[in-house]
Amino acid sequence: MPEDGLQTYIQKFLKYLEVERNVSVHTLRAYEKDLRDFAGYCVAGPQDIDMIDIRGFVSHQITTGRSKTTVSRRLATLRSFFSYLYDEGYVKINQAKLVPSPKATKHLPNFLSVDDVFNLVQTPEGIGLLPVRDRAILELLYSSGLRVSEVAGLNIDDLNIRDGLVKVRGKGKKERIVPVGNKALDALKSYIIERKLFKKKKSIPDGDTAFFLNRDGDRLTDRQMRRIVVKYARAMGIDGQIGPHAIRHSFATHMLLGGADLRVIQELLGHSSLSTTQKYTHLDIGHLIDVYDKAHPFSKEGDRQ
Repeated sequence: MPEDGLQTYIQKFLKYLEVERNVSVHTLRAYEKDLRDFAGYCVAGPQDIDMIDIRGFVSHQITTGRSKTTVSRRLATLRSFFSYLYDEGYVKINQAKLVPSPKATKHLPNFLSVDDVFNLVQTPEGIGLLPVRDRAILELLYSSGLRVSEVAGLNIDDLNIRDGLVKVRGKGKKERIVPVGNKALDALKSYIIERKLFKKKKSIPDGDTAFFLNRDGDRLTDRQMRRIVVKYARAMGIDGQIGPHAIRHSFATHMLLGGADLRVIQELLGHSSLSTTQKYTHLDIGHLIDVYDKAHPFSKEGDRQ
């Protein structure tokens, strides 16, 4: 095997991706850039590269300001490259496979206090379709923890006002039934009345099933709903990026603080994994200590005597 660095093998690998794997042009360019950066860092041939070289490259990427997401992607590129070299018999072991990915930084999503949510949902004022609709949207987002796409996708028949339930189509078109609180129900009832008056005024046929309408009588989109939430958050002076997702996080956090079981919250949010639900909840250390002191039999020194 000629010891001419990595360039020859990079070209072979890229050709393999293009012909055998039929990857897109964008993917091919990304692989090529990652591998050329690695070749610039490590000038040895494939047989002479070991785990320490690859770990050094990963460390160099981080110290030079690359994000952990980018570094993880580049390491994945190296793993694919060395897997190809191994399968083709150019190397005896996939050294990149032995290098762990850098731990991604966990970004805790924004959430609001109970007082902030209370003030937010009361911000829309006035009569007529738009303010009453906006109040209903904010109340429903917080009352049931729905995704903005789920609220935008609601049809008139999805709401059971009498029983306080709403049928939701979540990710993967999975349906679930979610309860709606009394304050949200009152807001929804007011909106239904305004919706009927608006449709009559605009001569919109009853065959249109979309529940939340825009000023033209069409279904309100996800993007339009996000703008509505941001508008009212800014109007009451809330700092940070507060959108529908922050209200969903607030719902989950406040439910947990109120004593709800995590698995119940998981069901309400429509999460397939409990670990996803855990990321949606926020508990300060004071609350955790309080719960521990009340629940654990050995939490107090005196209990151990």
